[in-house]
Amino acid sequence: MRSIDELATEICTLAGRINAANHQFLALVAEFDRRNGWFESGMQSCAHWLNWKCGIALGAAREKVRVARALENLAKVSAAMASGRLSYSKAREITRVGNATNEDYLLSIAEHGTAAHVERLVRAYRRCQEAEELSREQRQQQHRRVSFRYDDDGSLILTCQLPAEVGALVMKALDLAIEGLPVHGDVPAGTLGFVR
Repeated sequence: MRSIDELATEICTLAGRINAANHQFLALVAEFDRRNGWFESGMQSCAHWLNWKCGIALGAAREKVRVARALENLAKVSAAMASGRLSYSKAREITRVGNATNEDYLLSIAEHGTAAHVERLVRAYRRCQEAEELSREQRQQQHRRVSFRYDDDGSLILTCQLPAEVGALVMKALDLAIEGLPVHGDVPAGTLGFVR
């Protein structure tokens, strides 16, 4: 019977081999996608081809293609994975934000921390990037939208996402419009289903 230390060593050795094999798989996927190898099969994308031929769920397949293509621009991260030192989980997170200027830093964190550390770091990094790129007001402006449709009974269904100041004006206009509506039956004025 193997000792606990022997089991641990074998598990870690095998994990390194799996990491290297995952890298080889991703390198092949990147080339296959770059050369549109999936197109001749009538598939919509490389992810669809992986779903069909390799039995990988479509969401996971899309992520593998994304990571595979991103690793082409992160030579050090790619090399660490190829040598078995870096897991797919860590590489996947790094490729979300990795570039030539931060690759060394992210790789250092990944090689000395857990996958959870890398995930938290990337999440925080992305939040900082978003904060730098867009102020709160700019984000509100970027996501503003108004849509409407008429229900089967002819009533208007309005959906909107607006900056706070514009939203306040719309709310005032709706308040005025509802106050002016005639009262029908036993529904008191001002209680016509206007939900805040």
